[in-house]
Amino acid sequence: MSGKLYLVATPIGNLGDFSPRAVETLASVDFIAAEDTRVSVKLLNHFEIKRPLVSYHEHNHVTAGRAVLARLMAGESCALVTDAGTPAVSDPGEDLVRLCAENGVEVLAVPGCCAAVNALAVSGLPTGRFTFEGFLSTNKKERREHLASLAGERRTMIFHEAPHKLRTTLDDLCAAFGPERRIALCRELTKLHEETMRTTLSGAVDYYRENAPRGEYVLVLAGREPEQAAEVTLEEGARQVLALKAQGAKTKDAVRQVADATGLGRNELYAAAVAAERE
Repeated sequence: MSGKLYLVATPIGNLGDFSPRAVETLASVDFIAAEDTRVSVKLLNHFEIKRPLVSYHEHNHVTAGRAVLARLMAGESCALVTDAGTPAVSDPGEDLVRLCAENGVEVLAVPGCCAAVNALAVSGLPTGRFTFEGFLSTNKKERREHLASLAGERRTMIFHEAPHKLRTTLDDLCAAFGPERRIALCRELTKLHEETMRTTLSGAVDYYRENAPRGEYVLVLAGREPEQAAEVTLEEGARQVLALKAQGAKTKDAVRQVADATGLGRNELYAAAVAAERE
């Protein structure tokens, strides 16, 4: 019988965010696969956890993933952790999860911090629908193609960015989405100097022209506003109904079609169409 893989979310700054279940899980598994063992050992020492560590990161995830899978298939249990946040989200852990899924190994999430969701929650922007875009490419052409593909995106967009690339990214966002698009810049989430700036893209560009970016950022960008349809008068709506009738549509069907397209009330539209037809 195979073991289990636990995806254990770790604090993104404040150790008080580490849950009792996460501590219990790390203390009970056979081994821990860590993005950077030097970072993870500090967390383990703080909570007095003594478990074997193996390395699993972007540069070794193919071979390391096979090694972890072999141990899981042999019946051992493993906890996957990153330096901060939720494993497998914008992280090579997704490949290990896929390997486990393909080989019938159970994967369980031990929830906790996720910088993107935390930033969305405090952004003041719509949270009902959003898209996580992660880090933009350092390649200028790929980055601009990525942003161009989002030109019509109406959902709130979330990006990660490092401080040394923030100014360039803000310039590119401004060029792609316009200077008045709303943005929340969340930095150092859960840490001592946590800060959320809510402004426009032009406001962010101006601010960081004079102020050096500090700390890791999550950028939460408003989606495109839906275009407002031109307001149609009842008289014009009635003419549209009569035009559809002239093409063979039944009055009821024509009224419904025009009402759905214009937002006019069906009863009022029907009466106006009948009156116009009598004239």
